[in-house]
Amino acid sequence: MNTIAKNPVYRKRLLAHRVGIFLSVIAMGIGLAFLAWILATLLINGLGALSGSMFTADTPAPGSEGGGLRNAIVGSLLMVGLSTLVSTPIGILAGIYLAEYGENNRFAQVTRFVTDIMLSAPSIVIGLFVYAIYVANVQHFSGYAGSIALSLIAIPVVVRTTDNMLRLVPSSLLEAAYALGAPHWKVAMTVRLRAVKAGVVTGVLLAVARISGETAPLLFTALNNQFYSNDMNAPMANLPVVIFQFAMSPYDDWRSLAWGGALLVTFTVLLLNILSRTLFSQKTPR
Repeated sequence: MNTIAKNPVYRKRLLAHRVGIFLSVIAMGIGLAFLAWILATLLINGLGALSGSMFTADTPAPGSEGGGLRNAIVGSLLMVGLSTLVSTPIGILAGIYLAEYGENNRFAQVTRFVTDIMLSAPSIVIGLFVYAIYVANVQHFSGYAGSIALSLIAIPVVVRTTDNMLRLVPSSLLEAAYALGAPHWKVAMTVRLRAVKAGVVTGVLLAVARISGETAPLLFTALNNQFYSNDMNAPMANLPVVIFQFAMSPYDDWRSLAWGGALLVTFTVLLLNILSRTLFSQKTPR
């Protein structure tokens, strides 16, 4: 061991290893420090805005006292909920197709390529796309348009997660199912998908967390609404746009509501991420 320790090549590699670890720890510490700073600022400014009226009153008019974010909260829940209902089955079924039939399929390769592009595409581009093909044709903003934009953001996340998780299933498990005489579609749905259901649910939750705080696509699709409305075919209030508008306003009560809304969105996304990590860490029973 002493001979190895005195080897100049070994000592050089050990020094490089220690320097790399030190720089990695420093980088992690800087990142965590900025994250803690952001969360602390959000808590300090947002906790004071949390009250019962924030969940029971609608957004106030300029210069008026009081008010809340009820219409924005309900609007966000409706659009995110509809987007989840649309993107979940489409994403899971597309992921199953890619994993089961997409090995040497030209169409599947193109689908994977387009999915990767959509994953990295700026959300404002997707918002402009929905504006051009839907809003401009119906000539009004709506909650449906916002849901379409959010669905286009969520679908690639679910597709790639489902595809990657299905590829982790051991081939021996599939061969055992085929040996029992099960058809291909039944193996895919009841054996392969069931084996990775926790990972697929994780992908859905991550997609919901991704779209919950999107602002840019909603500016071109759902826009906003100062009043409470359940009509998805009309402009609809939503938390990201309200936060964006209130944070730049000259009114103190509006800025306070913006901090409260930002805190609400942040901890909702944080809760979804923690839930997804917890599900992902669970072992699927065999």
